[in-house]
Amino acid sequence: MASSVSASLCSSFKGGWGTTTMGEEQLMLARSVSARVAVSTGRAVRPQPMMKNVNEGKGLFAPIVVVTRDIIGKKRFNQLRGKAIALHSQVITEFCKSIGADAKQRQGLIRLAKKNGERLGFLA
Repeated sequence: MASSVSASLCSSFKGGWGTTTMGEEQLMLARSVSARVAVSTGRAVRPQPMMKNVNEGKGLFAPIVVVTRDIIGKKRFNQLRGKAIALHSQVITEFCKSIGADAKQRQGLIRLAKKNGERLGFLA
């Protein structure tokens, strides 16, 4: 009875969320390893998150950022991005000094700049 119920609840969908970034073989291997670990330890194992850029393709400037990264290469692009972020943080720091804002307010402004950069697509 239990097998007929579980068989009737199975989906005809054969793919998975991970199949877009992982091949079927790697996905099945990852599932079998995590299942063995869960059985041997007696507790559930949370799957590792897949590393990918969640900002890819989002925001007004994302297409420009992606094309620029593809043209100049990832290493050089990340160096330039790091310099730009450092310069922007310095500008925020100088602004906070000029208006008398404390370190907590400065950190809040830097976080806000990061959120805005994500929304606009600069971190794509």
